Amino acid sequence: MSEVEFIGATKRYDDGTLALDSLDLRIEEGEFLVLLGPSGCGKSTALRLLAGLEDITGGEVRIGGGKVNDLPPGARGIGMVFQSYALYPHMTVRENLSFGLRRSRSRDRVSEAEIASRVDEATDMLDLHNVLDKKPRELSGGQQQRVAIGRALVRRPKVLLMDEPLSNLDAKLRNRMRYELRRLHELHETTTLYVTHDQVEAMTLADRIAIIADGRLQQHAKPLDAYHRPANSFVASFLGTPAMNLIEGVAKNGVFTAGGLSFTLPEHLAEWKGPGIYGVRPEDVRIREGGEVPCVVGGIERLGSNAIYHLETSGHWIRVLQHRSDSGTEPPDRAEQGKLAVTLAVPSALIFRD
Repeated sequence: MSEVEFIGATKRYDDGTLALDSLDLRIEEGEFLVLLGPSGCGKSTALRLLAGLEDITGGEVRIGGGKVNDLPPGARGIGMVFQSYALYPHMTVRENLSFGLRRSRSRDRVSEAEIASRVDEATDMLDLHNVLDKKPRELSGGQQQRVAIGRALVRRPKVLLMDEPLSNLDAKLRNRMRYELRRLHELHETTTLYVTHDQVEAMTLADRIAIIADGRLQQHAKPLDAYHRPANSFVASFLGTPAMNLIEGVAKNGVFTAGGLSFTLPEHLAEWKGPGIYGVRPEDVRIREGGEVPCVVGGIERLGSNAIYHLETSGHWIRVLQHRSDSGTEPPDRAEQGKLAVTLAVPSALIFRD
């Protein structure tokens, strides 16, 4: 069994900094879970607690049902892939792949035949045939990352940990490696904890995501559930490009008011009363003749067949994502006119109490 549990896991450093605050989180066996959040939020701290690279100051970490708080890193059955690749520069790819197996403890010793078999398997899986006798300095960034992944996988870990593994790659290579990582997971179904600040990686790779801010778990859900039903305004603002429009105001008698901005609430929110943060995704805002909210066009970002409109109304900025219509025409361009009207009362809108 290789399920992972954080039970009230806490990390406080000697200077008093609380890096992780009572994390309760379960990763099912064979699941690919992504820890997502901004820099310094505590996600890498959680990974390091699981790996045994940091001492836990409260709570428990469990692997396969067993508490591992006091186990050394090498006894936890974990494979790690780092942002920096951490390959041995004086070794060939073949030697890097096999090194961890050769230096296993006596009770975990692997035969030479088994080492060769596992290296061959990783070579086939990661398409490394042409680089086996090369040193890391002779490899591209993508090739180095594949070697680092292969080195972790040949050890047949119970749990695979990946800490920002794609952040040093260019955009084109990141896209390819996202696909490769997902394919590898479907082949091996190794329980995986993947840390990133990149929401695209989280949304495309994860079975479930756990979003962290200020050392606390904000939401644990399937990617699309978190996107469409965020638990709070932080999650709403963190997921999505462009980010969700958030307007702080007061709801009363079916109308939402925020300073000089006022509009009718959609039917499913009509009973809401009191202060709140109204949220609507840019792709759900509708530009319409006679729309309820008149806006001034601040600018338009052209993205090929799409466009992002930046609109101002009564001191609030609203982003609208317009797609090419089914007829193949370009998104409406009325910047010359300087004004547009939009409808914010849409079925997907939310109100947050925080």
